[in-house]
Amino acid sequence: MIRYFLKRLAGAIPTLLVIVTISFFLVRAAPGGPFDQEQSLPPEILANLQSAYGLDQPMWTQYGRYLAALAHGDFGPSFKYKDFTVTELIKQGFPVTLQIGCMALILALALGIPIGTFAALRHNSIADYATMSLAVVGIAIPSFVVLPFLGLLFGIRLHWLPVAGWEPGSIRHLVLPVIALTLPPLAVIARLTRGSMLEVLRSLYIRTALAKGLPWRTVILRHALRPALLPVAGYLAPAVASIMTGSLVVESIAGLPGIGRYLVQGALNRDYTLVMGMVIIYSALLILMGLVVDLLYAWLDPRVRFQS
Repeated sequence: MIRYFLKRLAGAIPTLLVIVTISFFLVRAAPGGPFDQEQSLPPEILANLQSAYGLDQPMWTQYGRYLAALAHGDFGPSFKYKDFTVTELIKQGFPVTLQIGCMALILALALGIPIGTFAALRHNSIADYATMSLAVVGIAIPSFVVLPFLGLLFGIRLHWLPVAGWEPGSIRHLVLPVIALTLPPLAVIARLTRGSMLEVLRSLYIRTALAKGLPWRTVILRHALRPALLPVAGYLAPAVASIMTGSLVVESIAGLPGIGRYLVQGALNRDYTLVMGMVIIYSALLILMGLVVDLLYAWLDPRVRFQS
């Protein structure tokens, strides 16, 4: 297992380098610049700013300097947030994004797997049709539509929860954003679990276990659930991507000080270093999640590890 992990990790490093390279040149190819304002700056001041941040140098020189700084863990200064480096902004926003993302993923797994299993065990019943119909609705409605609706219902009409804002340590400010991020992956996980469980329950070894007199609960938990989770494990990386992309809008709507909001603001302000720092963080999380998925596959199905 350790050799398998190291092999996957070695393949992740070139992937991250490719993402950094493409992002570096794409963000600078976009129209505008970090110092463009409604009122144009005098040419002397603009030249001094570009010289101070190294933007007057050739593109490949800037790229080499950025990679050298990145190798030392330096994401550079922010062009728009004065007196702040990108690393400091990440340290401020990453815990918030990580908290709501982890809570959304845990809730999606904790609720989606039992719901999908329940629907599979009640195949073609009213409960099965009802849960899968709700799952389709959850997949179809995006997070940026769900969150305003929840804020209107629970915040403005019922006055149970705050619509927006942030207080460190306050769970009430996280409830609505977490629910909005949880619903789409929860619905997908429920449908994947249901379909996979139905296929596993038709397997010969499940029929053999039942024929031997094993209790139905034991057959489900010990023999059927583990292979049924293979599609769910494969969906974890897209689920994290869905939650992270949803957090970009959710954090902006809810006023949460996460890195998703910094990424949106950085893109609007052409803050090159800030956008690059956020892209690297998001890409590293996705690559890490892909590595976790590979390890889960190797644990759930040893044939994957042996074939590799």
